[in-house]
Amino acid sequence: MTRVAERLNAALAALLDEDPALYLLGEDITDPYGGAFKVTRGLSTRHPGRVLATPISESAVVGIANGLALAGDKAIVEIMFADFALLAFDQIVNVAAKSTAMFGRPVPMPLVVRCPTGGNRGYGPTHSQSPQKHFLGVPGLDVFELSPFHEPLPLLRAMLASGRPAVLFEDKVLYGRPMGVPGPFTADGDVVVVDGAPSDDYLIVAPGGLAHRALEAMEALLVRYELCGALHVPTRLYPWDPEPVLGHPARQVLVVEDGPPGASWGTEVAYRLRDCGRPVRVLHAADTVVPTAAHLEREVLVQASTIVSALT
Repeated sequence: MTRVAERLNAALAALLDEDPALYLLGEDITDPYGGAFKVTRGLSTRHPGRVLATPISESAVVGIANGLALAGDKAIVEIMFADFALLAFDQIVNVAAKSTAMFGRPVPMPLVVRCPTGGNRGYGPTHSQSPQKHFLGVPGLDVFELSPFHEPLPLLRAMLASGRPAVLFEDKVLYGRPMGVPGPFTADGDVVVVDGAPSDDYLIVAPGGLAHRALEAMEALLVRYELCGALHVPTRLYPWDPEPVLGHPARQVLVVEDGPPGASWGTEVAYRLRDCGRPVRVLHAADTVVPTAAHLEREVLVQASTIVSALT
């Protein structure tokens, strides 16, 4: 089965093949290195004039991408680690997002900023953060997260076609994971359930990076406690569509995210569900930096066991 990084690489290749106006920019993304996580391997050899390695300046890279988008081209930027996207915050929030509306007429900004995010790799405090919440609520800016259950090609194609700049978070643990829904689960749109079982005990709402930990928790809940629920994995984090959750019959809802508490995506989702008539709780990572040591990292970040504890 194809792994997520391979499918993402194939999606980028397909986009470059079909659109001569598309550029891919980032630090160390050209061959033979092919990016820190090898997602861009082979692409610069295939498109040497449009897959470009840049100096180590996230603000400059996104600034160049903004210029390309404003000039009528399209751009995808790879930020080596999501932590470093904060160095480009001004270019993303004050230039890209505002450029769609501040020139007296609608201006398309076909720009995607890809950000490898999250921990569980032992990379330490400055390379393991989940900074999604810092980009929520910005007018004109869409926020997405890569999912192992959704093909990246149509997602990226739709993001570029929307005319709005977007940030795409990609949890690093997904790159080595296989695409698709594993047995004994099945998917119906964005909702994953245990095949052939009812799903009204609970509903977990989690972004793609937490999908496999949520599935592990669902198996434990079924085997140990005879609780059977569902998992909702949206690709668009903001603006977020609550309809799949509002229409689900679960008796309780748990929103899970790997970032720290406080003005976060989880609290935004819980707020949108405040009138759904069911208990809605949020499970965050700990309110601390992400340690390097594996055993301490596991204590800080959300694990399948903590999801199980929150639902029992």
